[in-house]
Amino acid sequence: MSFEERLGSGEFLIPKCSQCERIVWPPSEYCSSCFGKVGLERLDFEARIVEFSRENDKYFCIVEIERSFKIIAKADRILLAGEIVSISKCGVRNGNYFFEIN
Repeated sequence: MSFEERLGSGEFLIPKCSQCERIVWPPSEYCSSCFGKVGLERLDFEARIVEFSRENDKYFCIVEIERSFKIIAKADRILLAGEIVSISKCGVRNGNYFFEIN
């Protein structure tokens, strides 16, 4: 299954090159560094808050994954820069990725 298919089923897996072991983002079949085949790995990864924003009663943040790439996520509370979080929900809605953290 592809990254998007797994994400659509609620699984967040890290795309990683099988040759040079680099994280590949955005997800692709082949590594942009060595052109090796990219696989999907279930890792205990570090997700760290980089930026946080609040609009009315909605919370959003930029999260850095494994010191490698950043995603925008929805939060259910106020967070501080540097705080370690985890992805609690993810998926694909109307062709767009979405992520929620806790």
